Amino acid sequence: MPLHMIKLCVGAESVEDLQSWVAHRLGEAAREGRVREQFHQTRMIPKRVDEVLDGGSLYWVIKGRVQVRQPILALRPIVDGEGIKRCHIVLEPRFVLTDPQPRRPFQGWRYLVPEEAPADLDSELGAALPADLRNELAELGLL
Repeated sequence: MPLHMIKLCVGAESVEDLQSWVAHRLGEAAREGRVREQFHQTRMIPKRVDEVLDGGSLYWVIKGRVQVRQPILALRPIVDGEGIKRCHIVLEPRFVLTDPQPRRPFQGWRYLVPEEAPADLDSELGAALPADLRNELAELGLL
C-alpha cells in the first residue's frame, strides 16, 4: 500500500499558479540544456522510502486546503552547495485535482496514509470549474 506525503505550497494562490510555476521551471531547464525534471527540495530525507515509492503522491496544501496531488517518481538524497544533506522529491509534472480538504498550517512535510488522503476530484468537473469558483464552492462545503 502506498504511503503519501503532504506539504504546504507556500506562495501559490491556486493550482493553476502551481502549474504555471512548474511549467516555467521546466521550460528554463530545457532552454539551459538541463534535464527537464520537476523536483521539490526539502531538508528532511524520508525514512519510509520504499512505501512512498510504491505509488505515493505528494499532496499540496494551497490556501489552507489540500487541492491537488502529484505522483512521486523518486526520492533523491543530495548534498547542497553548503555541504548540507537535502532531499529532492522528484515529481511527475501531472496534476490530479483532489476533493478540497481543509488543513492547518504545518512546517516541512508529513506522511499521509491513504485512508486520510482526499479522493481525486472528478476530472470533468474539476477541469470545467475555474479556480476561483472551485475554491468558493469548497469554502461553502459544496465541493
